[in-house]
Order: sequence, then structure tokens, then C-alpha cells
Amino acid sequence: MKNKNFKADVTSPRILIAPLDWGLGHATRCIPIIKELIRLNCTVIIAAEHSIYSLLKKEFPTTVFLRFKGYKIKYSRHKKYLVLKILLQLPKILFSIWREHLWIKKLVEEDAIDAIISDNRLGMSSKKIPSIYITHQLYIKTGNTFTEKIAQRIHYHYIKNYNKCWVPDYEEDGLAGMLSHPKKVPTNVEFIGPLSRLIPLQNTEPVYDLLILLSGPEPQRSIFENQIIAQLKSFSGSVFLARGLPNEKDNLNLNSKFIKVVNHIGGEDLNKVLSQSKLIIARCGYTTVMDLAAIKKTALLIPTPGQTEQEYLAKYLSEKKYFLTVRQEEFILPELFKKSAAFKCKLIDFSFEEYKKAIGQLVMSLNRSNF
Repeated sequence: MKNKNFKADVTSPRILIAPLDWGLGHATRCIPIIKELIRLNCTVIIAAEHSIYSLLKKEFPTTVFLRFKGYKIKYSRHKKYLVLKILLQLPKILFSIWREHLWIKKLVEEDAIDAIISDNRLGMSSKKIPSIYITHQLYIKTGNTFTEKIAQRIHYHYIKNYNKCWVPDYEEDGLAGMLSHPKKVPTNVEFIGPLSRLIPLQNTEPVYDLLILLSGPEPQRSIFENQIIAQLKSFSGSVFLARGLPNEKDNLNLNSKFIKVVNHIGGEDLNKVLSQSKLIIARCGYTTVMDLAAIKKTALLIPTPGQTEQEYLAKYLSEKKYFLTVRQEEFILPELFKKSAAFKCKLIDFSFEEYKKAIGQLVMSLNRSNF
């Protein structure tokens, strides 16, 4: 708050971006939104910490950052205990929501911001300034019909506190299936189309036989990484392994000239290496799905065990013939390499420009003080 540049330009709208710290996807899908706001001469302030801070700081080194704690959700090592583990953390989550609401109230009272864009952070709303909530999960999958109804009711309770709820999907025949298209949606929902920081590259030649993009919360990220590394020992092709650890300083050395390992890869480099790879292996997170769709690439998607959203998404996208998917416990690299070569995917042909209209309307309303 004491940064001398924080209020340097009082004529441009000051917009706070606050992504959830549940994996990196919430942060990376905010990148095109931040770029568009900057293009429209807005002053962007980002609230984040740890890996989210590191990732976005590398993308926007001159942007003002406010360090603010996330929810710090912990996952179970075993799929069947995941829902229980998250339920046990519910008091901590509710406290985090209450804390961030008090923080926003103070920030608004000090006249520091003109609008808020929160990606899945439930308490980042204010009645005094325009507040936008981003989510693709209007329907929260838990694996149990009763708890799904309760989760949806709680989620909608918080969504109604925002002026608008931006859903990064199409209103019809979208990428997220029933996750973004439940039978009943809040009245403030606006479908803004998919979000991605990536663009298709032309005339790129293959460099890597295999690109592995690790991501997601621990301990499942490390479990899958160890599983893959063990199988790479008998793999003869060229490999690029991105570990999804923007905060990690120590490098992982696999003692192979055919395997390149990086802790984290930025948007521009990721765009390039995706285009240069014959086979892509990644988690079935929705942001990853949007990125792949944006550059018109298919992939082998592995849902995080126990993460019901990803498991549903994998099934939905597989039935659509958009991606080949397999469960982590069935991951056998040589077999899947052959299967992916024979897989005939359906080309995803969506526009990735619709979100700019929603952002433009928000900025125009701030300039006219009439949201």
C-alpha cells in the first residue's frame, strides 16, 4: 500500500485482480484480462502470495502487487479421502472469506480501488464499487448429489454479492459441460467466452516428442511427477518437463541429455514449446483445456485423483472427442504414446476474443461512473 506508484495516476480506473491460490490455473487465466485492462489504460493492482505472486510477477514485473494470503487448501494423498479432507478445512476457508471481505472493505474506504475482479475468491466483493466474480464452476462436482446441492447453494449465496459473475465459457455448447451450464444459473451470470494467454503459432517444426506439464496442488503434483520420472527412464524420445513450481529455486537434474526440465515456464515460452511438441501430457484443469483449445492442440489429459471437477471434465471432453484422457493409476507411458498417435481428435474451433467486450463495458462504466 505504501508503494509510491500505487496512486500515481488518479485519472485511470484502478482495478484489483485477486485470483484464488488453488493451483495456478486461476492466475494464468487472469493474464489475458490483466493485459486487456492495461491496454485500456487501467491501473491494475494484483493481490496474491507465494506461487501465484511469483507467476504473475514474472508476467507483469512493473505492476503493483499487494501480498494477501490465500485459502491454502490441502489435498489428500488418497482419492477417497479428498472430500472429507476439504470438509475438515471448511472453518479455515470460511475464516479466509471473512478476512478477505474485511480487507476489501478497508481498501475501498481508503479510496484505493475503483473495481474488483475476483477469480473464485468468495469474499472479494463490495457494495460500494463494481465487483466481478469469475468462475466456470456454477455446478460444483463432489461426487454426491446431496453435497453438490449444498455446495451450489453456498456458492450462489456468495455469487449474488457480486455485480456480475463472469463465466469463461460459451452460453451454448461450451468447453466445461454441466460445470458451467447447470439447470439454474444466478441472474447476474454473463458468459464471456473462454480465456487464454496463448495464440496459435504458424509453421513450427516438432522439437520434442513429449511435453509434460505438471500442475495442481500437493501432494498429487509430486506423486504424479515421481510416477512420470520413473517411466521416463525407459523412454527414448526427446522430452520437455515443466514442473509447475514457479517458486522453486533448486533445479531437478535427471542426468539425461534428452530430457529438459524447468521448474516453471512463462506464457510466451509455453506457447512456443506447445507448438513444438508431438504429444502433450497435462492435468485436466479447465485453464489447461482453454489454453490447448486456443492454440488448437489436442493432448493426453490426466485428471487429478479425487478432484471431481477434473474427473468430470475428462469424461466430458473424451466423449466429445476433443482430448484423450486416462486415469493416473492407469498411466503407462509406452502404451499411451501409441494410443495417442492413433487418436482422431475433433478440432476445437472457438473464438477467444469475446471476453474483451465484457472488459470494455466494465472500463467504460467506470469512466462514466455508471456501472
